[in-house]
Amino acid sequence: MSLKAILLGLAGFALFSTHDIVVRYLGGIYSPIQILFFTSLLSFPLVTLMLVRDPTYGNLRPVHPWWVALRSFAMAMGGMCGFYAVSTLPLAQAYSIFFTVPLLITILAIPILGEKVGIHRAGAVLVGLVGVVIVVRPGSAELGLGHLAAFGLVLFASLQSIIARKIGREERRVVMMLFPLAATFAVMGGGLWLVYEPMPLIDLAAMGIIALLGFAAALCLVGAYTVGDAAIVAPMQYSQIIWAIFFGYFLYGESVDQQTLIGAGIIITSGLYVVVREAFAGTSDNTPVLRTRSRGFAPGAFRVSQALRKK
Repeated sequence: MSLKAILLGLAGFALFSTHDIVVRYLGGIYSPIQILFFTSLLSFPLVTLMLVRDPTYGNLRPVHPWWVALRSFAMAMGGMCGFYAVSTLPLAQAYSIFFTVPLLITILAIPILGEKVGIHRAGAVLVGLVGVVIVVRPGSAELGLGHLAAFGLVLFASLQSIIARKIGREERRVVMMLFPLAATFAVMGGGLWLVYEPMPLIDLAAMGIIALLGFAAALCLVGAYTVGDAAIVAPMQYSQIIWAIFFGYFLYGESVDQQTLIGAGIIITSGLYVVVREAFAGTSDNTPVLRTRSRGFAPGAFRVSQALRKK
């Protein structure tokens, strides 16, 4: 079962990496606003498939409207930041920054979930920040909007994951899954007139592929978490650095320098330590990182934990 969970997890994150390659292709032509608008639109039928069998009684009125609104806004902004970052930064550098999401979740869990973070996890966060400094190299390398977008994605993805952990047991999954998608569609639609570029059918098809890849990746993760422990599946996200190096080299001629590899290694190690600490130390009832089962941006990628809740 563990091997099956690992393979499904690896497949899911490989699909997410392929998803990002298509985003990067389109990002060289269109604004992230336009890409997100159409991928959200094309994702509605796919995500609806996950909801037609929802047996829970109720309506679409959120139990916690302000938390749902904040999470929906965070997911919309996180998607825009993530799409812009993978379109403008070398993939290995973008992913290295994205890998700090578990570290920020650990910090946000203190005020939002009332989590007590001990010296071990606090130390892991500080070590991870050292890795970020090594990757970004402030002062010795030019920092641009792509870096700002990557850090924006980390903030928004962490926030939406923590909020989902806080209210997820009380909200219907149709609320948790459709409201963020609808918010993304509405927010991006509001700004579409400012950036719209006419699209040939092949590019519209590419946006459909983004939606399909995100949905398929999420299905793989549902399978992985169904047959395996979160502590086994969660570290599979770091396999994306391999795909980043592969795609970056063969598609874009990007070479990964030693500092990026060292920094990424430090960030990954600190993230793994947080996962292991939550899984085996027995010091927390919340385990916010282990319960973060969806990636922070991909409109077609429904929230995995909501799909698992009825299983």
